[in-house]
Amino acid sequence: MERDAANGKHSVGGGSGVGSSLRPPRIFCLTVLSIVFWALIFYFISSMQGNTASLLLKTAAFSLPSFRFGRYIYMYDLPPRFNADLASRCRGFSVTDDICKLMANDGFGGQLPPGESLPEKGAYDTDQYMLELIYHARMRRYECLTADPSTAAAVYVPFYAGFDVSLNLWKSNLSDRDALSRDMADWLVRRPEWRAMWGHDHFLVAGRATWDFIRGEDGGWGNALMTYPAIRNTTVLTIEASPWQGNDFAAPFASHFHPSSDADVVRWQDRMRRLERRSLWGFAGGPRPGNTTVRAQIIEQCGKSSSCSMFGAKTYHSSPDQIMGLLESAEFCVEPCGDSFTRNCIPVFFHPISAYTQYTWHLPRDYRSYSVFIPQDDVAKRNVSIEEELRKIPPTKVAQMREEVIRLIPRVMYREPMAKGLVFKDAFDVAVAAVIDRVAKRRRAAAEGREYKDSFDGYLSWKYDLLEPGQKDIGPHEFDPYM
Repeated sequence: MERDAANGKHSVGGGSGVGSSLRPPRIFCLTVLSIVFWALIFYFISSMQGNTASLLLKTAAFSLPSFRFGRYIYMYDLPPRFNADLASRCRGFSVTDDICKLMANDGFGGQLPPGESLPEKGAYDTDQYMLELIYHARMRRYECLTADPSTAAAVYVPFYAGFDVSLNLWKSNLSDRDALSRDMADWLVRRPEWRAMWGHDHFLVAGRATWDFIRGEDGGWGNALMTYPAIRNTTVLTIEASPWQGNDFAAPFASHFHPSSDADVVRWQDRMRRLERRSLWGFAGGPRPGNTTVRAQIIEQCGKSSSCSMFGAKTYHSSPDQIMGLLESAEFCVEPCGDSFTRNCIPVFFHPISAYTQYTWHLPRDYRSYSVFIPQDDVAKRNVSIEEELRKIPPTKVAQMREEVIRLIPRVMYREPMAKGLVFKDAFDVAVAAVIDRVAKRRRAAAEGREYKDSFDGYLSWKYDLLEPGQKDIGPHEFDPYM
């Protein structure tokens, strides 16, 4: 999403109302980069030497406990108006695009044929806004699903909040816009499962950005779902979290690759290992109004460089194979604030909100271990050359970043829901484990009769999300100038 941190959070998520209600005006870059988000997974693996299988089996990297105790999830069987009925109205999500076809295969979309830059199998035409369907499908097949809420470590609410927003976003009457989300909150608080911990053990997935669910009483963008006290008690996964909201956490949006076995990943890694990276850096995105933005400078600098590859489609749905081919040839991929985190080359970020304060469950605190950070003001004010900064990085450091990203690869992808016997744990596994851990801390505090607060709204909220295990106090942070 296009964000100007200096202007406050309400510069995010605004829109003119032109185009699809499913997609805000900044959609081009979100979409183009979501098409290639998964390729980073394979590029870094291809850049490393050694036994690929050993990377998949590296326990310290991403494995979760195999035992089931404490991992049970209870899933509500919601009235269909909260999910299935919303999905059935998919033709109303957009006046220009066929969103219904993107819901095939449990939200993965249609299967893509093999191409020069696509795997032989496991590639789908996945839309980033299908996260609610994807999580619901996985939870139906979750190995520790329980019908007894008293034994559950957490409670899942399969409400398709993002679909609700897509259908009602442009209604001028706020009561109409909020009707279903208010109904959802009222339905929950009447349930005995809810009253057991007043919702502190509940979680839901909202397949849009947090900004779409925190509208104030005075009107504005989105609905008010996440402002209701009942929902404030829960844990909410969104595709883009707010640094200033206490109960939302970003989950990686779905890429186009969904492996069904460890072997699928290994085969693609071997293929990627043989590719030649012809460009130092690359950019897949389009311009925005004004010529003094980071994005404008990226386009200008890339256009003048023989070491940069650039793709800027004018259509929403571009060829995944075409974009993949371009970015597979780049060593680094630049990600201006507002573009979705890609997985096809070493990411270069210009603001902490792009990834470092977003994927706090899925990425390490040491951002220098897997990415490059160049302050956006330095670029926008023409004080720095992106290419010169990248050339300063020693080859040994580049190799170290690649190795770290290899370690993180499974944490930012979603496997096939029906797949069994896989060793690696994906983004779903990581998110569910983090939810369970968060609920366990709340439950433990309640059992000991002490107050436990883990949701902090306001300017300093993001600092709490970046605390290391065992650390309780916040203080000055290197990201302070940018937040």
